Amino acid sequence: MTTDRPQKTFLQIMYMCLGFFGIQFGWALQMGNMSAIYSRLGAREDQIPLLWLAAPVTGLLVQPLVGYFSDRTWCRLGRRRPYFLGGAIFSVIALILMPQASAVWMAVIALWVLDTSVNVSMEPFRAFVGDILPEEQRKTGYAMQSVMIGAGAVIASFLPQILTSLGVSTEAPLGHIPATVRYSFYIGAGVLLAAILATIKTTPEYPPADMDAFKQLQKQTVSFKKTLSEMYSALVTMPSTMRRLAVVQFFTWAAFMVMWVYFTPGIASGVFHAVPGTPQYETAANWGSSCFGIYNGVAFVFAFALLWLTTKFSAKAIHIVCLAVGGLGLGSLGLTLVGVEFSKMGLIIPMVCIGIAWSSILSMPYAMLSNALPAEKMGFYMGVFNFSIVIPQICVNLFFGPIMKHLLGGSAIAAVGVGGLSLLAAAAFTFWVRDHKPVQE
Repeated sequence: MTTDRPQKTFLQIMYMCLGFFGIQFGWALQMGNMSAIYSRLGAREDQIPLLWLAAPVTGLLVQPLVGYFSDRTWCRLGRRRPYFLGGAIFSVIALILMPQASAVWMAVIALWVLDTSVNVSMEPFRAFVGDILPEEQRKTGYAMQSVMIGAGAVIASFLPQILTSLGVSTEAPLGHIPATVRYSFYIGAGVLLAAILATIKTTPEYPPADMDAFKQLQKQTVSFKKTLSEMYSALVTMPSTMRRLAVVQFFTWAAFMVMWVYFTPGIASGVFHAVPGTPQYETAANWGSSCFGIYNGVAFVFAFALLWLTTKFSAKAIHIVCLAVGGLGLGSLGLTLVGVEFSKMGLIIPMVCIGIAWSSILSMPYAMLSNALPAEKMGFYMGVFNFSIVIPQICVNLFFGPIMKHLLGGSAIAAVGVGGLSLLAAAAFTFWVRDHKPVQE
């Protein structure tokens, strides 16, 4: 890709990022409802982390490969857009099948299909910004992605509550999914497909500057063995900024994985004092999804503030403060263990803090990273950077269950408090990141 791309208007950037609205709509439905779905189908709380393994594993395997091959793709749809469309189609199928599951294993299979498909669509969107926008507009592009992510997540997170207010039933016997959740997933399927089709329709891609050289590159990388070799070589020689950010990302995404898995069960037991299969648990599950909507709503609003803050402060300084605020908010929920009582409305302040951190997480690391990457490997390195997101999630999925069972006494709300400490650690490690563009060899 070249650096002399024409400037885009605000509306063009918005349409370019609209697909992220649909992708996050699907993600938010999963994040806000999967633990409750597993509980309704009979899974124990210490089993739930393993059942979430699909998201990080598919991200680990799919995103670098999609990034690598999308760098070497060119067809009538372009470079990244074929992957947007293919992933969207299978995501829609999985979103429709998910709420029809009547056993844990059925929900697990649907989740694997959903996460694989969403990763296929999502990974090229990060490189899409680098492909389409000139360097001086990339921060705006990533901030707009954060806006779209926030908007999609807010609506999706509140959707079960909205349907409840419209009279849709929240009641279902143990082993079945309530109508509010089923209809939410069906609506999400339609929104995801429509948003990605809008981006494909409105945002053409630029062909390679030297098509003959590009075709030669395609021919040279058809060998699977050579592909793996090139991927390993690029991984070993990644920029130092990317290495240091990876440490920050590890503690950041471990914290959020713990929150996504344990927040709803945690407030159900620690705030609502409810167990699965009771009306109180359904109330807690709906409120848990709404809390996710609150923090995503705050992230959506704060993304606009980030557009201004980036003109006054470095991305590094912004990220340190935001992570610290989020860590204090998430960690405060662990105070229920020492007798502090949270009301339903009292959960709003921690969610505001988490939303501030989430807005920064979705944009500032990429603002620090994007100009440090070689242009011809933008897609691949964005995929590799995803390792720093999915590896900590895999660690949580594999190892946090035993920690939860043997060290935290099975307390989901204690697990949420540990997540807050992890965010504070991420803020501390951000001081180590060099917030400047390194010299490229």
